[in-house]
Amino acid sequence: MIGRPLWLQKIEDAWSKRAIVWLAGVRRVGKTTLVKMLDTTEVTYRNCDLPSVHRELEDPEFFLRSLPKGAVVAFDEVHRLNDPSLLLKIAADEFPSLRVIATGSSTLAASSKFRDSLTGRKQVVLLTPVLWQECQSDFGIGDLDRRLLHGGLPEPLLSTRKDSDFFAEWLDSVYARDIQELFGVRNRTGYLSLIGLLLRQSGGLLDITKLAQVSRISRPTAYSYLESLQLSHLIRLVRPMNGGGKREIVRQPKCYAFDTGFVTYEKGWDVLRSEDRGLLWEHLVIDALYAQFPSENILYWKDKSNREIDFIVRTKRDEHHTVECKIDVDRISVKTLANFRKRYQNGLNFVVSPRVLRPYRARIEGLEITFSDGANLVDASAQSADAEVMR
Repeated sequence: MIGRPLWLQKIEDAWSKRAIVWLAGVRRVGKTTLVKMLDTTEVTYRNCDLPSVHRELEDPEFFLRSLPKGAVVAFDEVHRLNDPSLLLKIAADEFPSLRVIATGSSTLAASSKFRDSLTGRKQVVLLTPVLWQECQSDFGIGDLDRRLLHGGLPEPLLSTRKDSDFFAEWLDSVYARDIQELFGVRNRTGYLSLIGLLLRQSGGLLDITKLAQVSRISRPTAYSYLESLQLSHLIRLVRPMNGGGKREIVRQPKCYAFDTGFVTYEKGWDVLRSEDRGLLWEHLVIDALYAQFPSENILYWKDKSNREIDFIVRTKRDEHHTVECKIDVDRISVKTLANFRKRYQNGLNFVVSPRVLRPYRARIEGLEITFSDGANLVDASAQSADAEVMR
């Protein structure tokens, strides 16, 4: 079994703050396998897909009282239960010595079954597709094109060839088991048409009106479907940063699909050209950012002169870190960054590239920039201090 120490540590860190960890992530991203990797002999595992488990958990208090004090209990696919929030609320309020991990393919707010969002009782860990740093350190995969083409779900990533049937079956399964059940969507054709369009346009600005027209659904329906895709972690909407500048783009978000494998599948790509890698690399960078920062803190910046910063990470009110995604670190221009820093002076600057083996810092035209592979960005800036390069 391939170890995933980064995510195991995130779970442990989450437990240090709350008794309940909600492990979210799309279907087959590796949640069940990760739960079974927990380094403890006290894990009580229950697969909530099973009817026998439904019967066992009909009396949550009786079940939880049967567990030894300090035990770890895992409820896999907990949203399959009739009243999952009651089980988790009782566990948090009445059995604080227990450590609970519950998994699901969507947020707690996605299902009407969750009558309580467990505010103040849970810590969320969103398991992304396999990060680029994990490919190299844990999965033994150093081929960037393989990660971009196959995507980051463990099964296709580890396969020696890309199997189109996997991606087609996965999309059908997600619609049938998640989208239809949780959100009551009945228009399968319209829904899958919208997903296909979003995959083909992934990384671009979101135009709701055009999406609705091409998918042959109404605009309100398109809004509803997009919300369900967000709640199910199938898309990421990156909002524009608005600092008050009159020439800044302030309305249209960017829309990224959750995984490059599905983007290349929908586009019909079996090999990558040099111009394909840049956009796909942005998807891997946003995965790394999601693993480090709250999603609402991840923005992009663009003005009406088409000057653009790939991502902005806002950690404090007036602190904005810039993140530029580059395949080739030798071909960078800092004109846009310089313009941005005239307006917003507080924050660090990062260039994230798969060709950076260890973080280093450079000064380019008076701007200090940290070069990194995307892992631990704030820490990377400190680590690179001893490897500063002057230009």
